[in-house]
Amino acid sequence: MKQKERLPKDLVGRLFAAIRGVGDQGELTRAVIAEVLGLNKTDLAGVDFLYSQDGTCTAGELSRATGLTSGSTTALIDRLEKAGYAVREDDPTDRRRQIVRLSDKAHARCEAVYEPIRKEMFKLWSNYNAFELELIVRFLNEGTKLHGTGLERLRSTRFDSPAKKAQSLPKARKRP
Repeated sequence: MKQKERLPKDLVGRLFAAIRGVGDQGELTRAVIAEVLGLNKTDLAGVDFLYSQDGTCTAGELSRATGLTSGSTTALIDRLEKAGYAVREDDPTDRRRQIVRLSDKAHARCEAVYEPIRKEMFKLWSNYNAFELELIVRFLNEGTKLHGTGLERLRSTRFDSPAKKAQSLPKARKRP
């Protein structure tokens, strides 16, 4: 039986802090990119997903990727279309569906924003060998899956907010 390796006391804490830092940096990056592109965060999520899908997807795919309802996804596509970031096209394989396509203008803007970041990240990643990168990919994929499971569980949990609790407390009686 293989004995479990004893980890340095602070390693797990440093790992947790590093992952939180990546998440925080991701949030900040999305906020800055949304501002640069003149979009709100929800609209950026749609543009970002389209960009990651080589510029096209169905409304259903966009809905699943953003977590929006079908009605909210329609409103998102309407806003992106009005702003010139997306166009609707008939699906050539299924005439009941439409494809959402990133506009050429939006694609060029995404390239201008993401390409410098991608170049720097690729430069960093080139310092690692294939085994190390495979390990990092596995770690991130397993962590993302575990995190997603935790979020699904959390969605079914409801905590009373402090404001709600304060409203439900009996009011103090005034003294005569």
